[in-house]
Amino acid sequence: MLFTTDKQTLDDLNIFGKHGSDSLFNIFNRCATRGGAAVLEEMFRYPLSDHATINRRSSIISYFAATEKTFPFPSSHFDAIEPYMSNRDERTKLTQENNTIGRKMGNIIAPDNTTQLIMKGVAAIVDLMQTSRSFMQDLALSDAHPYAQEKDSIFSILDMPAFEPVFSLKGKPGFAQMADLDVVFRFRYREEIRQLLQRLYQLDLYMSIARVAGERNFAFAKALPGNMLSIKLEHVFHPGVPKAVPNNIRIHPDGNVIFLTGANMAGKSTFMKSLSIAMFLAHMGFPVPAASMEFSVMDGIYTTINLPDNLGMGASHFYAEVLRVKKMAAELSQGKKLFIVFDELFRGTNVKDAYEATIAITKGFATRHNSLFVISTHIIEAGDILRADTPNVRFIYLPTSMNGNTPVYTYTLEEGITDDRHGMIIINNEGILDILEAGIQQTQPA
Repeated sequence: MLFTTDKQTLDDLNIFGKHGSDSLFNIFNRCATRGGAAVLEEMFRYPLSDHATINRRSSIISYFAATEKTFPFPSSHFDAIEPYMSNRDERTKLTQENNTIGRKMGNIIAPDNTTQLIMKGVAAIVDLMQTSRSFMQDLALSDAHPYAQEKDSIFSILDMPAFEPVFSLKGKPGFAQMADLDVVFRFRYREEIRQLLQRLYQLDLYMSIARVAGERNFAFAKALPGNMLSIKLEHVFHPGVPKAVPNNIRIHPDGNVIFLTGANMAGKSTFMKSLSIAMFLAHMGFPVPAASMEFSVMDGIYTTINLPDNLGMGASHFYAEVLRVKKMAAELSQGKKLFIVFDELFRGTNVKDAYEATIAITKGFATRHNSLFVISTHIIEAGDILRADTPNVRFIYLPTSMNGNTPVYTYTLEEGITDDRHGMIIINNEGILDILEAGIQQTQPA
């Protein structure tokens, strides 16, 4: 089954970002090649849903993180190869007829750009293949190593008899050799060269992600079969928050619904994003912002954290929430194992309706024992009802303590339901009522 998610989730987690600079994609995009960046984008758009495939990719990246090797090719090689390989016009083949005194003199006066592009492309592929063989030979891998298959596929191309002249060259190829290799690279074995490039883009990606893991102290998660239905995270944090406070969280089948409470500014949204980002990255086989992680593979992730009104449809915020819940219900009805996050469910309606709807929807989610849910709310009274008759709901909160009239936030999860109510204290601390009173006095006649 394909892993499913949607634009709302990608936006909530800032996967690509509106401006890109602080997006998850940009955090991981240290690729030296445009092809590597394209593979990275595809992986972000299509996470995995098979635990063996996830663990294999994770093991490959972990291997390169441990070796601390760097990508051995200059990006300029790929800049030369891509336009060269895109030229399929047989009239541009290098031939001995081109290698004349007249052509050489002509190039001195007005260089033939097409010929120069072709010669640069051939030279770049020659160096690429020679460097690839040397680099791969230095990788001492057992047959069972997760990267062994990709290494073998690269050698299966490099060892083709047609490419033997590449490895017997002494120094730079002459014009006649370039002409022969041009025919081999661009026309006779074009698909094999493309396959080699794709393998090297993949290598660029692996080494880029490995570098990020080392620099940011990210951990490599272990994927478990989906039927185990669990998450174990130690010191998970938000990768975009400076000096983020880490948290521990465990979710098990007997408590597959997390009911999260806490005062405003206590860190609920940030925690939910941190957890969701870790789950998203883990399903890609990427390192996660945590000290350690084990998780059951799900069929999809859906978050609702920054849900906008749909003015184009004339939909209020509450109706947008209702439609979002309806979409989740439809996905769950297909039997999918989903990780679903709702931040402040039904904030767009009055307190009574929000209270009743929060209880009803949370109970409805709790009947889906094959999925995992995290629901936050300010309607803490709903927790008392759920605690009484919904045993698979687990209650956690982010506490607030008071230093005089100043709230102090620990950003550290605790078990239970919060009883913090500090909204009016914050309003008074900001002097809002004083500002309004002063405004009234100024408008009154003397």
